[in-house]
Amino acid sequence: MHKCKRAGLEMVETAKRKRKRSKTAVKEEETTNASSPSTYHTFHDPADVVLLRSQLLNWYDKVKRELPWRTMAVTESDANIRTYGVWVSEIMLQQTQVATVIDYYNKWMTRWPTVQDLAGATLEEVNQMWAGLGYYSRGKRLHEGALKVAQELKGQMPCTVDSLLKQLPGVGRYTAAAIGSIALGQVTGVVDGNVIRVLCRMRAIGADSTSPAVTEALWSLANSLVDPERPGDFNQAMMELGARVCTPKGPVCSQCPVQSLCHSYYKVHVKQENNSRKLLAKRDRKLSTLPDIEDCMNSRTCPLCPTEPWDDELGVQNFPRKPAKKPPRVERTLTCVVIRPGEEGEDEYLLTQRPNKGLLAGLWEFPSLVLEEKNTEMKQKQALCAEISRILGTPLTESLLQYVGEVVHIFSHIRQTYAVHSVCLKDGDTQTQTENVQWLTRSALQEAAVSTGVKKIMKLCDSGDSQKEQTSKDGKRQKHAGIKKPQTSKKPKLSAANGSSRQLSLSSFFKTAKQES
Repeated sequence: MHKCKRAGLEMVETAKRKRKRSKTAVKEEETTNASSPSTYHTFHDPADVVLLRSQLLNWYDKVKRELPWRTMAVTESDANIRTYGVWVSEIMLQQTQVATVIDYYNKWMTRWPTVQDLAGATLEEVNQMWAGLGYYSRGKRLHEGALKVAQELKGQMPCTVDSLLKQLPGVGRYTAAAIGSIALGQVTGVVDGNVIRVLCRMRAIGADSTSPAVTEALWSLANSLVDPERPGDFNQAMMELGARVCTPKGPVCSQCPVQSLCHSYYKVHVKQENNSRKLLAKRDRKLSTLPDIEDCMNSRTCPLCPTEPWDDELGVQNFPRKPAKKPPRVERTLTCVVIRPGEEGEDEYLLTQRPNKGLLAGLWEFPSLVLEEKNTEMKQKQALCAEISRILGTPLTESLLQYVGEVVHIFSHIRQTYAVHSVCLKDGDTQTQTENVQWLTRSALQEAAVSTGVKKIMKLCDSGDSQKEQTSKDGKRQKHAGIKKPQTSKKPKLSAANGSSRQLSLSSFFKTAKQES
């Protein structure tokens, strides 16, 4: 009896273990399927890959833009110079349009045609050359990389994708692959913003394009597609296609050389045909010969499929999907344009140098303080006046600071508003007492390593000076520089002056009116 009971219990336990193993196996299989992209999102037919390469390169050979770095990559026989030139172009092109880069690139390569020449420059000279291009840390990293090549690598640029990635500061996965394929002919794909858009639309990849799963899938796809005979041209053709045809908004699908291989285009075309058939209410089913839309069979578990429904109005712009951008941080900065008479009759402007790290590192600017919400505008103005007095070694009163106006400048993650004041000094008030300070004439300031924000401030001051001159000539009224007559159609927001809801003084009211006008 006891033996029978034990045997029965063992059978039950064995059955439980089998069921448990079966459930585990099913879960593992589901997990595997969920993490493995469907072949719908790849080019599983080798003939399609051959066709893509052929059509894309034929199109590129006919319509490619003649750009100085492309010309250099083809004509320069010295691999070291070629690698350096492509490196410079790729760093400049990060977050910057081609049309803007061309002039900067030509000036840069004329001044520093080799990596050794760049290594011999100072960071101040590099910042000066980079002024106005934005994202100033890029120029600094180029200079740091040139110093490393000259001092540690005996003047020889890294010659493989891996070494470029490891040895050059500021060079990531994309930049290393781009330099390696374009300058060195290495067979590797590239994935930048343009390529992401092209591949996502071509293979209907609708998941978050910044997610790890999509990122790795795109790199794998790019590496499988790159032409082994012309890797650099193929990669540039993919980027050219994204920049000129498969654009973020208003893509020109009719001009796409690989339209026949694009899942998104096919899906739009079929939906348009089906919608037309419904609207015409034709009984003749032969009106459309297109088959049903092919979709990913594992869309519920596929990590590359979209989680949001298809939007007919977007069409191919359903792909790629990106997460919503965070709104830029809002900052207000109190700044003062300090002017003194120069030795040769030309006015000079006081500039201070920013720290070597952080936003606009190492660049020159007018004396400034970030406005803090907890302090009143008067206190902030007093603090700015105290800072200028410290720099000059001469006590000044805030009554000398004349309000000019406001300038808004947008960084990638910051919306910066400069509340601009000015002060004109006499000859005896101009002895600076601190380091990282210089006086520059107007012409020298335009050529110095200053940001676009500083140039906007100067433009505001110029417009204020012109208005004062016009007012003086008319002899009718006197106004502060840069203060415009408030428009009657716009009501000033009373809380905008200092971020509070308290009643404004008369002067603050007119400042607010200026801001709104």
